Amino acid sequence: MVVRFDSLLPLQHRRDPNLGKAHNALEERTLMSMPERQSKKSNHKLLLPLYIVALLLILALYGTSHAKTVPAVGTVAPDFTLNSQNGTPVSLKDFRGKWVVLYFYPKDFTSGCTLEAHNFQRDLAQYAARNAVILGVSVQDANSHQKFCAKEGLNFKLLADIRKNVSSTYGSVMDLGVIKLSARHTFLIRPDGVIAREYMKVDPKNHSEQVLTALSELQQK
Repeated sequence: MVVRFDSLLPLQHRRDPNLGKAHNALEERTLMSMPERQSKKSNHKLLLPLYIVALLLILALYGTSHAKTVPAVGTVAPDFTLNSQNGTPVSLKDFRGKWVVLYFYPKDFTSGCTLEAHNFQRDLAQYAARNAVILGVSVQDANSHQKFCAKEGLNFKLLADIRKNVSSTYGSVMDLGVIKLSARHTFLIRPDGVIAREYMKVDPKNHSEQVLTALSELQQK
């Protein structure tokens, strides 16, 4: 006769055979789910860079672009002094008596900013014929601007707003959380220093033509 050891124990200490089955089933499910959990962790690691890229794109589209209120059309454009790509200081007031196309852009060497700059350069003679100058502003330093101008053959002034003060004054800072860049905004300023037009939604592809058309309309008044 075989006597089970647990049958000799008091009733409250005896092991329920069903508990053993439940324990085995739980252990089996745990072992089966381990590869599945590891697979999910791997998938999350693979997807993390995609999440980061998507977040940056969302921030770029909807990030804060008005650190301060944009100066209104009809008001005097705030004066400033910034270094150009040559390292020489340039002030807005230096251009009184001329029309000024003051355009803010996010970053040297990026596709949209390069296209926008190329089109302004292409149309430079037309701006000169209309007594207008182009001033580009971004937060990169003068050295970056100099390299950008040299590579892309740009002959107008790019100004280094490294402290972001001017971009902020013109309500043209794009806050991406990890970095702040100038937003793609343009201000068309009359010879008397008053803002005649402003562009908060700029398409780099046709923006120069848009500004030239506005110049022609304003100069006929």
